[in-house]
Amino acid sequence: MSRQEKIVKTSIIGIVVNLILVAFKATIGILVNSIAITLDAVNNLTDALSSIITIIGAKLAGKAPDESHPYGYGRIEYFSSIIIAAIVLWAGITAFMESWPKIFNPDVTSYTTVSLIIIAVAVVVKFVLGKYVKNVGEEINSQALIASGSDAFFDGILSLATLIAAIISLFYHISLEGILGVIISVVIIKASIDMIKETVDSMLGDRIDSELSHSIKQSICEFPNVYGAYDLILHNYGPESMQGSVHVEVDDSLTAVDIQRLSRKISAKIYDEHNVLLTGIGIYAKNEKYGNIRSDLNSIIGKYPEIKETHAFMVYEDENLITFDMIVDFSAEREDIKQKVLGEIKSKHPEFNYYIIDDYDFSD
Repeated sequence: MSRQEKIVKTSIIGIVVNLILVAFKATIGILVNSIAITLDAVNNLTDALSSIITIIGAKLAGKAPDESHPYGYGRIEYFSSIIIAAIVLWAGITAFMESWPKIFNPDVTSYTTVSLIIIAVAVVVKFVLGKYVKNVGEEINSQALIASGSDAFFDGILSLATLIAAIISLFYHISLEGILGVIISVVIIKASIDMIKETVDSMLGDRIDSELSHSIKQSICEFPNVYGAYDLILHNYGPESMQGSVHVEVDDSLTAVDIQRLSRKISAKIYDEHNVLLTGIGIYAKNEKYGNIRSDLNSIIGKYPEIKETHAFMVYEDENLITFDMIVDFSAEREDIKQKVLGEIKSKHPEFNYYIIDDYDFSD
């Protein structure tokens, strides 16, 4: 089963379960003349709507690339995630607005056995459905499914709060609906904002996942002719479409044919193992002739914890020039550290000029 088929199947299950709850609650609500249960049935319709949005988003995101959108339509999934998160936010705000007045003007509601059973069933069903949908979403990296599962889960929490308040009301004749409702609604509002932020970060281009970055670099370094992998940059065009580039350090004796053959093998391996398309593989040449200078440079770098890494060490003899890339922590005083490193390496090997190329760490 493809990723899109899993999204559609899971969403259809969500729609069917919610529609069953709608029919069940609406029928009982009308029979026992309970406005609360009837309104809860309407709420389940919005949950079914989130599943429908997920299906539409998955279908549109699965469209093949065309002339207008050569990178495909994968990012549409993020828009469906935003819409679902907005629905969750709306539900949280609505719950807050309904619960806040009840703190100051509590009503002791008369619950029937039937209504309590309905609420209890809804709690169990919503928790099971929410966990199932969210687990599938995490398994296939679908933020829309994760958001939809969270929507169902939070709906279950609201129903649970109603059930607890009902039981307390029956035994102690006091109403805690307002207090519990406010607490739960605040949790839902915060969670929805977090979902929106996470999706927006993906749309803007957040940092590369550390585990994925290390795994890709490790796979590249498994080739016998590769001494290191650096400057990995990944561009996300949807959960299933990731492209990027990387620099690899190889022996300077390799021919252009050797490098092309190696590049092809690296691209194929990374796509097969990580589903990442490397559209560009740059080359750093390694030469052991000036290993002593490189060793001294590494010793100097070790004095500065703000420096994460140096690479691309190259000696241009005809220009008496040495260049290298240096990654400095974002929070550090970059220029100050560069001048200190330049001063120390220059004092050890004054016969060369030095140029540091600023580099940045794009992964965690």
